[in-house]
Formats: sequence, structure tokens, C-alpha cells
Amino acid sequence: MSLNYNRVAWFYDALSRIIFGKAIIRAQTIYLPFIKPGDHIMIVGGGTGWILESIAKLYPKDLKITYIESSVQMIKRAKKRTIAQNQVYFNNCLMEEFSDNIRFDVVITAFLFDNFLDKKAEEVFKAINQYLQSNALWLYSDFELNGKVWQKWLLKIMHFFFKILCRVEANKLPDTEKLFRGNNFTLKDQCNFFQGFITAKAYISSFNNESI
Repeated sequence: MSLNYNRVAWFYDALSRIIFGKAIIRAQTIYLPFIKPGDHIMIVGGGTGWILESIAKLYPKDLKITYIESSVQMIKRAKKRTIAQNQVYFNNCLMEEFSDNIRFDVVITAFLFDNFLDKKAEEVFKAINQYLQSNALWLYSDFELNGKVWQKWLLKIMHFFFKILCRVEANKLPDTEKLFRGNNFTLKDQCNFFQGFITAKAYISSFNNESI
């Protein structure tokens, strides 16, 4: 049985605010100004879709957004969001099941890779990477450990909770830095929140992607 957030969709955003305050929101929105008008954007694991409204406030038109989310309940909530005059194409599937002939200028993955062990994280990374333009922007946000004991225990609690409710496979964070480095991405900027437990990174691809 695959990862599915249907059971927590109705309280997911509220729970994250209770635990992390505005840190989750800040991490996901701090680099949105790096997006350029007219960009074609892929959002993977977008959850309830509140990020669509944050994007629309900055860019009320001319964006094409492909929204990939495996949870039916999350997609239902995302479809109710205000998107201004942007075009949003909703896809209820896993990233590995997504298929199209589009090349994207920007990809956004927010708190996606913490669901996976290293092998699965690599599969998802490759599935995303094949759709990116050369010099594409990757806006990444997730949890990160920096040696504080409380971070380790909070992560364990979160993994246990979401393993029961959502079938999350992970019991530790995958080495995403290795994935970006090994696939020729350059770190453009980075910000940390919640005493370093939450990180936001903007990467630029530096490869020549010839085919999908």
C-alpha cells in the first residue's frame, strides 16, 4: 500500500501551525519571488494547495502550474483555492506515475522527501528531474537535523504518527543534499527556520536535459 494523506487532509494544515507556527509557511514562500512571469511550474506533493494562493498573490496571471498530489482529499481542497488568472492542471497520482511531454522552469517540493527512505527518495528525485529544463529552479523545503537532540525525537514522533495514518515508510531523513549534488544542481540560496529544524533551499539545475 502506497503513501496516502487522505486521513489527515482535514487537519494537516492546522496541525503544522500548532507545532511549527509560521515556520512551515515561511519556508515554502520565501523563495517564491525567484519565479518569473510566464514560468511553467510543477508542484509535487502540494497537499491542501494553500501555496497556490500565495503564488497567485505574487503572480496573478500568466503562470501554468502542474499540480501533482497522490491524496484525493488533498486535491479536493486544493481545487477550491483562489488561483487568480493562472492555469492549474491537477493530477491525482504519485510522481512516479506522472507522464507528460512538458518541460518545467520551476519545481516546488515542500516537505515531500521526508516521507521516503533513500532508495525511494532517489526514484522520486529522478522522476522529477527528467521533466526539468536546463537552468530550472528547484524550490525545496523540508526538515533537517543539525545535532539538537529535540529535533531527533520530534522527527521520530512525526514519522511514527504519519506511518500509522498515512503509511509513511521513512524512519529517518534521506540524503537529499547528495541527490542534488550528484545531479549537477547548484545551491542558489538557503534559509533555516525553527532553530534550524526546517530548511528552505533554492537550487538551479546545470545540466542539459535532452529527452523525457
